[in-house]
Amino acid sequence: MTDFKVIILAIFDENDFQNKVSTKIHDKPMIQYVFESAQGAGATDIVVATDSQRVGMIAEDFGATVCMIVDDELKGINRLSEVVARMGWDDDAIVVNVPADAPLTPSAIIQQVVDNLVAKEDVDFATLYSHISREAAEKEYTINMVVDNEGYVMYFSRCPIPFQSSDLDFTPEYKNYIELSAYRVSLLKKYTELPKNALDSAENIEELKLLASGMKIHAAEASSLIGQRIFTEKDIGKVTLQIAPNR
Repeated sequence: MTDFKVIILAIFDENDFQNKVSTKIHDKPMIQYVFESAQGAGATDIVVATDSQRVGMIAEDFGATVCMIVDDELKGINRLSEVVARMGWDDDAIVVNVPADAPLTPSAIIQQVVDNLVAKEDVDFATLYSHISREAAEKEYTINMVVDNEGYVMYFSRCPIPFQSSDLDFTPEYKNYIELSAYRVSLLKKYTELPKNALDSAENIEELKLLASGMKIHAAEASSLIGQRIFTEKDIGKVTLQIAPNR
């Protein structure tokens, strides 16, 4: 089995509710469920990257390595780049970014995205998608994608794509980018040097900078659903009902 590392970015902006990742579900902080999913997938290192001392202490208590992010200007992939540099990982090491607000993430799909990256020697970035309805594709927090016949990503958008031009060409399902991705460390280091891109700025999707720079991203359908993510406080109740109390 391929060795890989996991980074859980536990940093949230003003749109997130207070103490999001430390919210208790059956007396366990939400982020611990994410950590345990990464453990179940066989990750050799699991790092919780955070700008919160409180979250850092919670993560250390359940056994995670903690990397404190102190630069407020860093976002998304740039934060991953900062973590791999601080950890001193080799360029060919594989890193999986697991969403911190996805406590139902099956361990199997973490392993799946690693296997997909290993299988595609011409890419440094592999990811997963799930099929969703038009209604779900229209939600403000949803990122959609289109891929070519070989599974290489052509475009990401916050709008439903492809566009529904007529009722005769009905698109029953859309591909939802679930933001569970595997990278080679070398790509994360290159990312900080890439020029700004108008598509990335317009859509607010960092991955478009990679596509605009000619890099290949491969996507496959997730073998299992990532499960309910916690975007709002109401979502906590939904997840609580789905997680067994003894997990």
